[in-house]
Amino acid sequence: MSGHDHEPRIAELLGRMTVDEKLGQLQQLAWAWDTGPGGGDTAAAEAAARKGLLGSVLNVVGAEASNALQRIAVEESRLGIPLVFGLDVIHGYHTTFPIPLAQAAAFDPAVTAVDAEVSAREARSNGIHWTFSPMMDVTHEPRWGRIAESTGEDPYLTSAYAAAKVRGYQGEDLTAPDRIAACAKHFAAYGGAEGGRDYNTVDVSEQRLRNLYLPPFKAAVEAGAATVMAAFNTVSGVPAHANSHTLTGILKREWGFDGVVVSDWTGVLELIAHGVAADEAEAARRSLTAGVDMEMVSTTFVDHGRDLLASGALTEARLDDAVARVLRLKLRLGLFERPYVEESAALTAPSAEARAAAREAAGRCMVLLKNDGGTLPLDATALRSLAVIGPFADSGDLLGTWTLPGAPEAVPVLAGLRAALPDTVISHVEGASAEGADTSGFAAAVAAADAADAVVLVVGEPPALSGEAAVRGELGLPGVQEQLAEAVAATGTPCVAVLVGGRPLTIGGWAQRVPAVVMAWHPGIEAGPAVADVLTGAVVPGGKLPVTFPRSVGQIPLYYNHERTGRPYDPAAPEVKYVSRYLDIAEGPEFPFGHGLSYTTFELGEPRLGREQLAAGDLEAGATVEVTVPVRNTGDRTADEVVQLYVQDPAASIAQPVRRLRGFTRVRLAAGEEREVRFTLGAEDLGFWTGDTAGTFVVEPGEIHLHTGTSSRTRYRCTLLIT
Repeated sequence: MSGHDHEPRIAELLGRMTVDEKLGQLQQLAWAWDTGPGGGDTAAAEAAARKGLLGSVLNVVGAEASNALQRIAVEESRLGIPLVFGLDVIHGYHTTFPIPLAQAAAFDPAVTAVDAEVSAREARSNGIHWTFSPMMDVTHEPRWGRIAESTGEDPYLTSAYAAAKVRGYQGEDLTAPDRIAACAKHFAAYGGAEGGRDYNTVDVSEQRLRNLYLPPFKAAVEAGAATVMAAFNTVSGVPAHANSHTLTGILKREWGFDGVVVSDWTGVLELIAHGVAADEAEAARRSLTAGVDMEMVSTTFVDHGRDLLASGALTEARLDDAVARVLRLKLRLGLFERPYVEESAALTAPSAEARAAAREAAGRCMVLLKNDGGTLPLDATALRSLAVIGPFADSGDLLGTWTLPGAPEAVPVLAGLRAALPDTVISHVEGASAEGADTSGFAAAVAAADAADAVVLVVGEPPALSGEAAVRGELGLPGVQEQLAEAVAATGTPCVAVLVGGRPLTIGGWAQRVPAVVMAWHPGIEAGPAVADVLTGAVVPGGKLPVTFPRSVGQIPLYYNHERTGRPYDPAAPEVKYVSRYLDIAEGPEFPFGHGLSYTTFELGEPRLGREQLAAGDLEAGATVEVTVPVRNTGDRTADEVVQLYVQDPAASIAQPVRRLRGFTRVRLAAGEEREVRFTLGAEDLGFWTGDTAGTFVVEPGEIHLHTGTSSRTRYRCTLLIT
């Protein structure tokens, strides 16, 4: 961000502002999407802007509309303080990239950085200054629809992506015409919602809060995130919007965050429904004093702030601090100097370069779950006929959750395959709809499969079934898609399943009868070409699962970095009864965290330590240890492998996860090529947070086991002794 000293300007403005103008800066109102000024739905926002009683607006779309509203604020209000315009630019503005969960599967933070850079360029040119992204809620809940917007179940992977996306959005200077302010959301522990039900309770210990949920937020703050959004959920009984421990104690005091904490949509007002505020005035008091600086949509701050100040329930110092944070954001964005955007320079559609970036990203995100008998890649020279079947085969509805109105549809898989296989006769049958019980199309699908050399079956869940308020109680394919898959597989024609969706799905039954399965997620605007790239081998899949795929919903929560039990299940002794297991479900997931195959093979060697012993005090003083892992491409294709490093503390004062990801590197190797991958571990990798609410991080003496492999089911390990 810009390194200018804005504090004198902030102090000067605060000295000139009335109480009402100060409270107005803390208000964000919603706009009616592409409605211009003068519409009935926008009158309240216009009137407030004209009086200098509005700080921000969200959902203004387009350079012309944003400039018109900005002129009212800058040219007609008493102090001329510009508005800051926010929008949910989650994985694309015009150019829709794969959903965030898919991006995590690349195990390459550069993928999310490119998404952020393209999004920032397109959004800022249209008058948007601020995106409510990245979402960095670590979650163990595939039922939760917002897992699609997350980067999965691991705090280390999520931290790497959070920092990369913040830097991609913001760059080095927020005043630049192609950068926007990021928002780290949702603070905190939103991904722990009980039962996967959106907005639900989260009851979390201090040590799990700090070890699991908070690291990505700390990484985002350290990367310079300009804003943070409070979460809808409670945290151990206290709603996040009223939680002074997290918002002020940890975020603002421990971490020194000097940016804006914004509420989520009506999150302040919802303190009444939570049962911790009797009325709107109490909701405003609790939220403001806990650390929320700007209120989204509801208006309790402006409606009750003056009375709270007069009664002493709100201090002038806290009010000024909140206003200063909002002004600081606007100054960092350069809005006082350049409040308007050049309308003739507004980007109105995806560029060829942006589409190419989205296509490359989608290819890097896809995960080859299984490939029995080398079914993939398709042999274009020998494939005379291909049947493309399924409800998503010729669908443009592959963008995923959180796409903006007017964003171009995805290129369908059918179109991508026809372009990639011009000499193959390609037939298409839908077979069944994405949802519903109609099986009348099965006969045509079976006939098409029988008549073809191979089948590409494109099945999954539509984007409407993932995202906010899209919680599922079952995770199988919707409608009759599983029956369709069974019928097509029964023909015996070689079949490749392309699975689309916004979460892990339970696919064990039908997928057992399909030789190859590619998890394509919701891949974005270039879905079809990217799928074709992977199926034909133009792109060799190298993605890995950022989240565990369960066998059954009954196993949830199921995640790789679980804590130990005193009676763990031992696969070598399945007859033992009194252990932690299910009687009616095979042990373990369908596919583990970190899993992903390739069209070639790789071999990892034993990890080697730079030193085998290190003092805890030296680590706390900044010492590090290096781990080296040899990896060789033993196949006949150039391809990527993700080398993964996991840490295990077998005896600690607080029971630790069975393993924790603390290093990953995606490396491209030519056939026969060998390379050494190096990881550097420090105190933050080898220690942990205790349950102390004041925040205590410890590195304890003892053995640390370092596991390396190509998934969380690692093969090799070495031991570091901490003295």
